[in-house]
Amino acid sequence: MKKFKRIICIVLDSLGIGNGKDAANFYQNKEVNDFGSNTFKHISESFESGLNIPTLNSFGIRDLDEIKGCEKVSHPNSFSLRLNEASNGKDTMTGHWEMMGILTKKPFQTFTETGFPKELIDELEKETGYKFIGNYAASGTEILKDLGEESIKNNSLIIYTSSDSVLQICANEETVGLKELYRVCEIARKLCMKDEWFVGRIIARPFVGKTKDTFKRTSNRHDYAVSPSGITAMNILKDNGYQVNCVGKINDIFNGVGVTSTVHISSNVDGMNKTMDIVKSKEFDEGFCFVNLVEFDSEYGHRRNPIGYGKAIETFDEQLKELIAYLNEDDLLMITADHGNDPTWKGTDHTREQVPLLCYSKGFSDGRMLNDRNSFADIGDTILTNFNLKKDDSMIGETIEELFK
Repeated sequence: MKKFKRIICIVLDSLGIGNGKDAANFYQNKEVNDFGSNTFKHISESFESGLNIPTLNSFGIRDLDEIKGCEKVSHPNSFSLRLNEASNGKDTMTGHWEMMGILTKKPFQTFTETGFPKELIDELEKETGYKFIGNYAASGTEILKDLGEESIKNNSLIIYTSSDSVLQICANEETVGLKELYRVCEIARKLCMKDEWFVGRIIARPFVGKTKDTFKRTSNRHDYAVSPSGITAMNILKDNGYQVNCVGKINDIFNGVGVTSTVHISSNVDGMNKTMDIVKSKEFDEGFCFVNLVEFDSEYGHRRNPIGYGKAIETFDEQLKELIAYLNEDDLLMITADHGNDPTWKGTDHTREQVPLLCYSKGFSDGRMLNDRNSFADIGDTILTNFNLKKDDSMIGETIEELFK
């Protein structure tokens, strides 16, 4: 079949669109669950006139919920629908892995409420020779302001986590050095393969500066992830000679498995610019481009900042219009999310939500709203179907057939 020569999937990290069917089973804390959360809608309601997102509106985003500032329109060049998550979890790795066909039954372990066990900290200090300070869930920039000066003064390392299954280690590039920070993180990765301490990613978080007013995180972040628990659509594409170009933290989420090329980004805007560079490139003539724009989640969702989040959506919308101009007739653009993170909700954790899926092509003429789907994995299966490839028996997902009629 091969209706589309190139498929570009952009993940607006955490931009859910209404609580999932099982949201009441997922909690922020012992008292607050995720039922009623709605990242996209609640952000739009935080603005007096709603969101100014004409491009997403033209794709049919208003079909999916009452997004303030948007209205229902005819959108013959795009299909709009919502996806429910089949996996047991609401984190980055679970969501992205499911998009590519993996069903996660056991959720990744988090240490958001408690910090890491004393036994793990003791073992880290013994194996690395450093004292660790912090050990709680925090914003990376805020914990740097709180503990950065102490870390430099005492030659200690900052350890912290978030609502994802991550262990993050922060050190000054100019005093500890990158090579040494990476060595410490490699030790942490080895220790955190044990069941009782297992986390999905170890993240090296280097910074520069001498005082809390001059500290700045650098682009030398490095993730030590675990490989996907099964075969993914990316594996199958790569094994069959197709390009799998990754932008942002996609490469880290999949530990490089199934990736043919990757580019790091410094922001959502940079991510879109680099995506446009790939789309315009003559070298990307056939295959898949997988993009993650993380600032929606890291800068605004977790920090419960609906205004900042909304402005970031509006900026993305402007760049989306620019990206469309570079698409060919036989390109397919997919816009989706990996979970929710309602910035108006109690707590700072992700929210269990459905995610939007907007499928745009200049070659479509009968675009419309489609019924809700039962898995994020329908994205990966649709991509494989397009390239006349079949998923492995271990994978989940069903093709969105309407895209090929």
